This record gives sequence, C-alpha cells and structure tokens, in this order.
Amino acid sequence: MDSSTNSLDDVSADSSAEFPDRASVMEVRLQAQEDEITLLKSSLADALRRLRLHDQLLPLLKQQLIAVNPGAARVLNQVCCSDGCTSSRKLSSSSAPDGRHTANSQVSNNIVTIENGHIGSPVSLEPRPRPPTLDRSTQTEPTIPGQDAGLDRVPLALTRAVQSLQLEDALPEGEPVAEGGRAKLHRIPGLEEEDEEQEEDEDGGGEQDKELSWASSVEEPIQPTTIRGVQREDFQDANGSPEEQSSASPSSAPSKDQSPTPRAGPLSHIQEGEKKQLVRRNSEKLGKDNPERNRKRLDKKAASSANLLTRSPSLESRAKELIAGAGSPGSRRGTYSQGQSIKMFIRGRPITMYIPSNIQNYEDLKMEPPSEKLELDWVYGYRGRDCRANLYFLPSGEAVYFIACVVVLYHINNRTQRHYRKHTDCVRCLTLHPDKVRVASGQMAGVDKDGKPLQPCVHIWDSTSLVTLQQIGLGTFERGVGSVAFSFADSGAFLCVIDDSNEHMLSVWDCTKGTKHAEVKSTNEAVFAVEFNPSDSTNIITCGKSHVYFWTLSAGQLTKKQGIFGKYKKPKFIQCFVFSLTGDVLTGDSEGNILTWGKSAADVKTLGKGAKETFQIMRQTRAHEGSVFTLCTLQGGGLLSGGGKDRKIIRWSADLAPERECEIPEKFGAVRTIADVDGEELLVGTTRNAILRGTFSDGFVAIVQGHVDEMWGLATHHSQNIFLTCGHDRQVCLWNTEEHKLDWCTTLEEYGLCADFCPSGSVVSVGLSTGRWLVLDLLTREVVSESTDGNEQLSVMRYSPDGSFLAVGSHDNFIYIYNVTESGRRYTRFGKCNGHSSFITHLDWSKDGKYIMSNSGDYEILYWDVAAGCKLLRNRFESKDREWASYTCVLGFHVMGVWLEGSDGTDINALCRSHSERVVAVADDFCKVHLFQYPCPKPKAPSHRYEGHGSHVTNVCFTHNDSHLLSMGGKDTCILQWRVQGGSGGGGGGAGDSRERLTSASSTSTSTSSPEPAAT
Repeated sequence: MDSSTNSLDDVSADSSAEFPDRASVMEVRLQAQEDEITLLKSSLADALRRLRLHDQLLPLLKQQLIAVNPGAARVLNQVCCSDGCTSSRKLSSSSAPDGRHTANSQVSNNIVTIENGHIGSPVSLEPRPRPPTLDRSTQTEPTIPGQDAGLDRVPLALTRAVQSLQLEDALPEGEPVAEGGRAKLHRIPGLEEEDEEQEEDEDGGGEQDKELSWASSVEEPIQPTTIRGVQREDFQDANGSPEEQSSASPSSAPSKDQSPTPRAGPLSHIQEGEKKQLVRRNSEKLGKDNPERNRKRLDKKAASSANLLTRSPSLESRAKELIAGAGSPGSRRGTYSQGQSIKMFIRGRPITMYIPSNIQNYEDLKMEPPSEKLELDWVYGYRGRDCRANLYFLPSGEAVYFIACVVVLYHINNRTQRHYRKHTDCVRCLTLHPDKVRVASGQMAGVDKDGKPLQPCVHIWDSTSLVTLQQIGLGTFERGVGSVAFSFADSGAFLCVIDDSNEHMLSVWDCTKGTKHAEVKSTNEAVFAVEFNPSDSTNIITCGKSHVYFWTLSAGQLTKKQGIFGKYKKPKFIQCFVFSLTGDVLTGDSEGNILTWGKSAADVKTLGKGAKETFQIMRQTRAHEGSVFTLCTLQGGGLLSGGGKDRKIIRWSADLAPERECEIPEKFGAVRTIADVDGEELLVGTTRNAILRGTFSDGFVAIVQGHVDEMWGLATHHSQNIFLTCGHDRQVCLWNTEEHKLDWCTTLEEYGLCADFCPSGSVVSVGLSTGRWLVLDLLTREVVSESTDGNEQLSVMRYSPDGSFLAVGSHDNFIYIYNVTESGRRYTRFGKCNGHSSFITHLDWSKDGKYIMSNSGDYEILYWDVAAGCKLLRNRFESKDREWASYTCVLGFHVMGVWLEGSDGTDINALCRSHSERVVAVADDFCKVHLFQYPCPKPKAPSHRYEGHGSHVTNVCFTHNDSHLLSMGGKDTCILQWRVQGGSGGGGGGAGDSRERLTSASSTSTSTSSPEPAAT
C-alpha cells in the first residue's frame, strides 16, 4: 500500500460524518425491505394456518356440546335428519349412477363456541338457504356397498344449500332468550400450533380441494343449565326404519340411547383431540369415486384419529375442564384458568404465550423494578481507529481517553479506572485545559429510540471531581463535534469548536459564560485538527484535506488565510500540526513529510500593491513511509512523530534532526496519537484500538486493548472469572474480569458470531460466519475440533447443562445437535431440529438436558424433544411448566414484559437471566442496558436503565456467580463490565424466589427508570 492509499483509507474513517457511506445506507434499506417481505410471508402463512385450524376445531367444539348435554345433540341431529331428508333424496337420485339414495344430510351447523364463561349454540331450526360461497356445511361419507360398519365416518362438505338452527327450538317451551351475548371461537390450549394433516389420493396425484374459512357468531350465550332442559326425542328415517348406528372409532362407541345415526352425521361422536381437516368435495365427485379408494381414505382417517387420541390422552379432560368452568355469569376476560394463554403482538403478528400452572391470577401479578442495580466497574477498549488527539496524561497519574459514550480516566500504575458518563452519544474528540485539570469532550448527535436526533454538544468538566462545569453549544452544532481546542495565552478563556456539518462551522466560545464569541464557515472539505497559537489567542490554525488555514480573530469576526505550498507538492491530507518553541507551525501530511510553515513578506510584484503577508513552507523534512499521523512536542523543544505505514515513533531534535526511533508491533496497527508522560516514558494510541506504554529503550507493551470491528459473540465461563468475545475483526479474545486484562487473543480465518464454554471448563466453541465452528483449548489456544453445518452463518452455540450435547443454531433455519465426549474434545452428530421457517436467533436447554426452546427471525417459539430424536413438540401448551437451565430467548412468557409497546422485533438483540433467577438483563437496539425483575411476564414492566454504549448493544451475559454483568456494543467496539449491587448476592438458589414472586401479588408499580450517577 502506498502512502496515498493509506491516507485515503484514513480520511474515509475520519470524515464519515461528512460523507455518509451510501452503500451502507442502501444495504440497511435493502435489509429492512427483506425483513418486511419475510414478515408478510410469515403473516400470510399464519393466516392460512389459522383458517385450517378453525376447520379443525369444528368436531372438537361439537363434542364439547355433547359433553355438556347429550340431549341437545340428539335434538339437533333430529332436526338435521328431518329437514335434510327431502333434499338428500333429490341429490342422491340425480348423482348416484345406480339410482340408490345416499343417506346424507346437508345442514350447516353454526359452531358452539366458548369464551368468557359462556357457551353458544346453533340458533335456528328453520331452514334458511344462503349463498354457496358463505356456507360451511357438513355431511357424512356415502355408504359404500360392503363397507364395514365400524369405520369412522368423517363429516364432509357436500351440498350448497345450507340450513341453520335457531336457539329457541332447543330451549324448553316458554323460556326466554337473553340478548346481547356473542360467542366467539374458543381455542383449545395447545391445538392452535398443531400442523394439519393433509389428505392425499392413493396415487399421490389427487388435486387438493380448496378450503373456505368461516366464522360463526351466536347472539345468545347458553348456560349449561339451560341446555339440560332440551327434550329428548327418538326419530327414524323417511322410510320409517331405524338407521344403523355408527361410531367415531371402534374403541369409543357411544351408549345405545346416545347413538347417532348416519342422518345425524354432523353431530356424530368425534374423538377428543382429533385434528382431521375438513375437506370440501362436491356431490358429483363423490358419486364417481372409486369405492376402494374411499375405503382406504376412511381407513386412513380412522387411524389418524386413533393415533392423535393416543398421543394426547389429556386433551379430553382439559376440554371438559374448560367447559365446566365456563358457565359463571361473572366470567370475564382476564380471569385465567390453568389452560389459559395470552398473546403479544410484534409488527402485527400474534405470539401465543401459555401461562404456567403456578399462576392463578395473571391480572393480579405486580411488576416491580429489581432490588439489584448495576454500577459501571470497567471499560474495555479504546477508540483509536478513526479519532485523533484523544489521549492525554494527567498530573494525577491517569491517562484520559474515550470509547463509546464514556471518557475513561485510567491510572496507569494503580490499574484503576474512573469514568465520566454525562455524554448521551459517542464521544468524538477530547482536549486538555492548560491547567491540566479541566477537560473538554465533544460528542456526536445520534438519535433516540424514536429516530429523533439528539443534539450534540461539548462538555467542560473537572477531571478530579468528574463534575460538569459547562455545557457548550447545545442545539448549535450539526451532526456532531469533530475537533475542540482551548486557548493557551489567556489561560484557557476560550474554546474553539469545529462541527461535522457540511460547512464545518468554526466557532469560538467563552468558557466561563458558555456564550458564542464568533462563528464562520471554514470549508466543505474534511477538517482534522484545530489549535490556538500558544502565544496569541487571536490566531487559530486548522488543517485537513488539502489545506492549512490560518485564522485571525478580531472584534468577533474570523478571517482566514490559506497556506501556500508553492514549489512543494501539495499533499492530499494534512493530518496533524503542532507549534514549535520558535512559533513556527509544523505539519505532518499524507506524503510522510514534516512541513515547517512561517510568515513571509508580501510579494508585491506578483500579488500587486497592497498585498499582505502570506504563510508559506519554509522547510520540508522527510519523516515516515506513509502518513504522519501525529506530532507531539517535548518540554526541551524536541519533537515526536508517529508513522502510519511504517508504524515508527521517531524522536527529533529542536532543529528536526532524528535522534531515536522504534517500531511498534504489527498486531497493534499504526501510531494514532502520542502522549508524553515524563519526557522518557510515552503513551501511544494505535489504529487497532490499543494503548501502549513504554520507552525507546525498553519497548512498548499494551495496557489497553480491544476489538476493532463489530462484536456479537460473548460467553462467560461456568466457574472462572473469565469471558470470551468474538466479532467481525476475526479476533477471539479471552478476558479476565478480576484483573481487567486480556489473557490472550487469536485471529481466525473467518469472523466469529457466537460462542459458549463447555461445562467441563477446558474448551470453548466458537461459531463462524461460514457455517464452520471451532473448539479451542483455553490453555494452548489450539483447535481441538471443528465441523461445518450448512453454508450460512451460525447465530448461537449452547451446551446442555451436563455438557453431553451441543446445540448449534444456524441461519439455514436448522438446529444441529452433537454428542459431546472426552470433556468437550470429541463431537459426533446426533440429529437435526427441523421446523423453523426462519433463521435461528436464540436457544436454551431445559434443566434436565432433554428439551430445547428456540426463537427464530420470524418471531417463532418452538420446543424440541432432543432425547426423543430432535422431535418438534407441536403442543406448546405442554412446555409451559418446563424449567430452563438458562434463559436467553428473547421471546417467552417469562420475559414478555421486557418488550416495549410498538416494538418491531429487532429492538431487543439479546437478554440473559442471572444464575440466581432473580433478574434478567436486556441488550437493546438503542444503546441501552436494562435490568428487569425475573420473571417479567407483564407488559410495561419497570426496569433500571443504564447508558454507556454508543451503538446497538449486541449481547449481555452474567458471570458465573452473578457478581458482574458484561455488555457488548456493536460498532462502538466497547465492552462494559457492570458490578451487580444489592439483592441476595451471587450464586444459585434463586429459582424458588422467582416462583414465589410469580405467584404473589405485590403492590402495583408503574414503569420507572432508575437514574444512574454520571460518574462511578
């Protein structure tokens, strides 16, 4: 890479606010559109599924009516037979080839529904024909010659004429019907998630008939006591002979006095839990069907019903419990029984949550903020990749620098940190007052959670007390603050600021009053640095892309003169400058030169009479290969320069003669800035976000390190105070939470996105962007195992509690399960969980290590029986009381309250429940970390909110003893370590407490936010 290329790369990062990355913006928009399409597809699939579910519930709801009062069913069957006899004969005579009359009744039975404690029923006994497109009539299969009487007869749609039943015909004579009641479809717990079985022809080529969705509303709720008053009557067919009895299955034949006839097909007995789909067929097609094919269809239906009954033996009892508890006149929505569920909506899509059995009254649950709170303990990282002049050494022995929204004061000998935290968005620039105590720091504009811009400003604060002394320019600057500088000649009375607007406005402020003294447009090009002349506060210099400007402040007005390059090659970028002891200006540029600037008399011959003095290059000194990124003056008049491409630090004499030089290791990147400690010892900030400490004689060692690109993978050890991170910079880093340092770092071929420690404690698995995953030894850093699952990125790695299984969640919609042996060093494929319709986002194991709960990109919650061969548990109701070893799934009943109203599904990136099961930490998309009570099952739950990150928070995780919480930013490359204060301390044993909080009804509390002190 030549010097110009290196400079271009550098300025593109520095001027990101001025020249937005259009490709990134378009990529974000494209991704948003793709997300919308995915959600629309999911919503359509969900709507079609619910239409099928409505048809599936017809036989079950009819069976509920039978369970309440068999007499009512027989009356309805009698009406069906008497009203449908004539039409059946007409139909059979015209459609049957052999002239036989088929015993089919064509009655549309409005469904009996249950909600809010009421039972609805069919409402009319008078035949009322309706348009064919609005009906959902039912029939029985035609009687096939030689067919066994014991085969299941499944209701099917046959005719276009529809008849309905009136409620008054089912009531005892003289009993009035109340008005105003309306019944809706009641969903049996666990069934709405069932997949419907599709009927197929024997040769597989049959055309599937279209289904019509329908809804039925009943104007009057029927109480069970009223239904019992329906009179019982026996009836015969039109010829006066009794019909043969038929049953739903051989194992569940009804008693003799309750046996329905073929004419009573719509109300014939149906097995509890049957999930056969009702298929509409016209009469002509049925009349021409092959009898042998019909027989096989009936065999398949009967076997399916029996199989479902075997798999769900408790369905019948649950349905009876719902009916038995639904008749109270005082029933209302919000009184929840054991089988009840609630729904939350994300982007209009309903997500069903089942209430655990230990919650008796969901509405009475009280949500409170947790007693635990967080205090910022340590900040990992430094922002050197795209900022300049952001490292200073204080007389207190502290190095002051920034990352994300935090200005860090790190004592280099005591290894302690203090933090200034009054900024609301990423800090971009920093300068030190001449008194070496006060500090000025400028921030970016940013946006809030609603997309509204936040106003940038400059904070002047005391580095001893961390108290904000002045807030400069709130509402004045545009986009952000790019550079700041104090005046020296008048002991820091003025502050010069350059913002990130297109014109890069230069303004001078009175530090004492906080008022603007002067303002002017500087240039449309990028500006990298600004400084006052140390001996004259009326002279200001700025530099940047292809320019050096010399400004003069007079009577509140700023005028500029441009530096003349003359015979010297004009560099593309002037990266930095300092003032020499003689008053000359020394600049470092992208060509690797140090230029000495001075005043010269006006050239009257060239410029004409009245020409003023100019600033020209007096001397050019070759310094580095590549750019000169920083210059630092020493007390004795010497100079330090830091190179980009050559990574060298060179010490120069006062007359710019090189004296000493050293080269920093390649893994730390180029030199970004230099701070003088005592004339001999130096602090060096690098472009790979590291701060080095050392001398020319002894070399340099890193005292601060961090990632250099977006981070996503975070995992904590199960018994040690260490954690691991990985990200787009292809680095895998192991950190020590006690010593606050980086233990080791290794670079991979692809970037890592997820990780998890094996419970054995000796290895860690890392999922990569290509579908590969590695297992690293914690001591040797060697790869002990690797595998590939699919060709898309992996999003989650999770070991089972005992370490016998590893679950790998991928963006190919699958969860891969591996057997783990030899303490996590050997892996064999066990199975694959197939059922999600979008990429896997989160997953957790149950405490017994047999089940998995998973979330996907289309907001699905699925449960898997791993021990049974990675089987999908279609009845999610049965998993409502299962206990989970960890809780990182962002969708679930126990964490439903962490979602804000109107969330779009991507607002929460990660969450983590503490090991004590008392609190849950949430990482959101608005740079915030939240701490909620666990469990948190109600909307608008209160929480403590903490700021510090300057980008979306990608992950959070508690340490093994819950003493600390780790949060990780995305683009800000910052890791924050929070100390957990209050509560019952770390360790386990909190599961019982969380269950007690779930069942107890504490006082109501509104959603509040706990303010956090600005400095810790």
